[in-house]
Amino acid sequence: MSEIATIVLPFLGLVAMGFAAGKWMKLPAQGVSGLNLFVYYFALPAWFFQLLAQTPFASLANWSFVVTTTFATYCTFAIAFSFGALVNRGNVPEATIEGLVGSYANIGYMAPALTVVAFGPAAAAPTALIFSFDTALLFALVPLMMALGGTARTNGTSMARAIVRRVFLHPFILATIAGLAVAAVGLPLPGPIDAVLSFLRSAAAPVALFSVGAGLALRSPGRVTLEMPVLLVVKLVIHPLIVYLLLSWIGGFDRVWVYAAVLMAALPPAANVLALAHRYATYEARATAGVFYGTAASMVTVTIVLVLLLTGSLPIDPFH
Repeated sequence: MSEIATIVLPFLGLVAMGFAAGKWMKLPAQGVSGLNLFVYYFALPAWFFQLLAQTPFASLANWSFVVTTTFATYCTFAIAFSFGALVNRGNVPEATIEGLVGSYANIGYMAPALTVVAFGPAAAAPTALIFSFDTALLFALVPLMMALGGTARTNGTSMARAIVRRVFLHPFILATIAGLAVAAVGLPLPGPIDAVLSFLRSAAAPVALFSVGAGLALRSPGRVTLEMPVLLVVKLVIHPLIVYLLLSWIGGFDRVWVYAAVLMAALPPAANVLALAHRYATYEARATAGVFYGTAASMVTVTIVLVLLLTGSLPIDPFH
């Protein structure tokens, strides 16, 4: 239990401290923006790059794992989208954002703070791969669904260019590609560069979790609508369950990779859901409620998932 407490308490504590700083110490919005800029453009890209660059390339080329986890995220999006469309009588733009609430996990800010600490450096590779491919999937799905729903009007070529730019210019994905390239070549990082990356990497997890809490404090959660509990159950319970069942059914995956994937799927909706809701001017207030209450509820559900994983209560190959 001490091992679990060592992982869970800092996770909960940093989010709580960030929330307290924003709520009672009146951390200004500009301060939170500064923290997010540091995490988004410097600390987490350094984390992704350095850990992947130091990982043997042969262990990274696990395409069956990537396809399975990405398909699991797509299935979760489809479940949440279908439920949203049923509730709002076929409003595709709203259902698209509801699909994101139910499937777009906060794997950028929260996953690095948990997977590597919980399962060791071997969890870096699946964390980076899941982030890259889940992000690419959802960045492609959203404009397509919005175009189908009539919110965004564009031709196919322009849409494809915009999707490619958003995916391949994302700082985390750029860092992942660079790390994969260095791992493939097998060149060691120069000492001074490695030292700078280590400094940035050591700050990534605590600052990211602190900024998650501070960001929550600056948001008005709003009221809980009838569909929100269902969407959050899809995100916090159904998503990790689908990931676990698919990976277990296929079998043959490393224990750390399976556990990292399940833990990442259990994370709450990402703040990017709010940015996309604002961009398409749809479901904005309710998306804010989803991120706020989803993050609050995940303090309990993620702790339960961590306990199940760290105690070995989830067998890796139950179907074999």
